Amino acid sequence: MTDPALRVENLSKSFGALKASNDISLDLRPGEIHALIGPNGAGKSTLIKQISGSLKPDTGRIEALGRDITALDTVARARLGLGRTFQISSLAMEFSVLQNVVLGALGARGKAYGLFRNVMKDKALLTTAQEALKRVGLQEAAQQRTSDLSHGQRRQLEVAVALTLKPRLFLMDEPMAGLGASGSKDLTAFLDSLRQEAPILLVEHDMDAVFALADRISVLVYGEVIATGSADEIRNNPEVRRAYLGEEDLA
Repeated sequence: MTDPALRVENLSKSFGALKASNDISLDLRPGEIHALIGPNGAGKSTLIKQISGSLKPDTGRIEALGRDITALDTVARARLGLGRTFQISSLAMEFSVLQNVVLGALGARGKAYGLFRNVMKDKALLTTAQEALKRVGLQEAAQQRTSDLSHGQRRQLEVAVALTLKPRLFLMDEPMAGLGASGSKDLTAFLDSLRQEAPILLVEHDMDAVFALADRISVLVYGEVIATGSADEIRNNPEVRRAYLGEEDLA
């Protein structure tokens, strides 16, 4: 059996008396989309922050791409191959679409250099950025100001920025948030094509997208994983039905 791309073992994180993560264990396998679902306040974003390195766990271990990364910071994890999109946009709104992606490509080199106007003349960076924009369908919007994009286009742009880092696995925190039906359908198709390039740990509230994409689903409630399984197994799990999924969500 192929080793997991990501393995989380017995991860715990408390904020005072609140246990945001309580002895969580899960993994992400090559070529897989593993969805993490649960009600608001279940601890999903807290878990993603620990995996990405922006929040230190109290106990437990995180292994990615065959290496213990528990003590590494966010930059080191990104350089190792972790790509992340955020629940709340981290884009530079005053910059153009292309400039945002060029900055991502520059970060992949591990250091910033020179004046920004010189960076925008770097042919290799521009090629990387333009290829990423084409992959997410934003090549025609390259010169637009990022603040003028629709919410859905900004989500696509975040994925393009992440692609410039050439990630070996993705952490995606609610990429469908704010998208209409058409945008969700397009992004679902793109993520489906992306999984063979880099497996995806997907936090998502759009259950249609989750059930369409996920090879496995883990359900997080009050900081604990109460079930992991296929879409059918999760749909038919009585504990999941009681704790999170209403009958109308499973029809």
